[in-house]
Amino acid sequence: MKEIWLLTEGDEWEDVKEQIKDAVEIGFTGVVVKEDFAEKARKLGRIEVVARGDGKKACFIDISSAEEQQRAIELSEESDYLFLSFSDWRIIPLENLIAMKKKAKLIAEVSSVDDARVVLTTLEKGADGIAVRGSRAELLEYFRVVAEEGRRLSLKPAKIVEIKPLGVGERVCIDTVTLMGVGEGMLIGNKAGFMFLIASESEESEYVASRPFRVNAGSVNAYIKVGEKTKYLAELKAGDEVEIARHDGRIRKSYVGRVKIERRPLMLLRATVNGEDGSVILQNAETIKLITPGGKHVSVAELKAGDEVLVWIGEKARHFGVGVEEFVVEK
Repeated sequence: MKEIWLLTEGDEWEDVKEQIKDAVEIGFTGVVVKEDFAEKARKLGRIEVVARGDGKKACFIDISSAEEQQRAIELSEESDYLFLSFSDWRIIPLENLIAMKKKAKLIAEVSSVDDARVVLTTLEKGADGIAVRGSRAELLEYFRVVAEEGRRLSLKPAKIVEIKPLGVGERVCIDTVTLMGVGEGMLIGNKAGFMFLIASESEESEYVASRPFRVNAGSVNAYIKVGEKTKYLAELKAGDEVEIARHDGRIRKSYVGRVKIERRPLMLLRATVNGEDGSVILQNAETIKLITPGGKHVSVAELKAGDEVLVWIGEKARHFGVGVEEFVVEK
């Protein structure tokens, strides 16, 4: 998810403290404070704190000319963060900085939700985050925008080419701290570069009540996509970060509440798209579902060869969960 920072206002610590407490409770990345308040702010919760004037960690620049734009690019080689304001708001300077900046993360100051959406999607990649002011209600709205406008994935329809019942094995249920809806789930697969969108248990059925916090993800050997890395399902534990994906490619972050591994009958599904093929092993039960290109859930009990389900296709092989450029064949 993109970063979101609070620009605190006021000269009285009690006023600033309440603003910081709101940011901590909502889930902001960090807060910007006066130097005198920095140490006090760090004691209020687990949140990044930047003090104005700490040039090594963060630089604050108003982009009002080509010269300031060039200065920002140069400063991006050393600082961790560049906090950008725009006296005369223009898209082009932000595009230039996104394209040419070095090490630093670009955090753009915005004053409206519409500006936030522009900043987060400029040049498709967007700035690394936004910095905002406002009431608690306004901060919640900004946070919602950041969560929704995060990185998207390109999901593709793949045709099922094989459905094969297997014997009994261990499968993994992932219970998250987040409620999911229809059309949401997790990306799981036997290959790091070919993953199926496995549906959350957010639909009612005649057999079990809905459990919208759960994904019955697959066999213990399978990969799960988490950001730019992968993990084995068997490795997951409470507190681990996971990624929830929607049928339209939107993703959001969540965390594991618990993992449940049980012995169940399994089945193999194999699919293909544009000459690429991949597989996943799931529990053989009617309550286990994949997601179609239209965002609907389809049970593995109803799937047949030729049906289309959503998959994500990657580009690199993996070594300890990280993409690498090397010769690797996965089948």
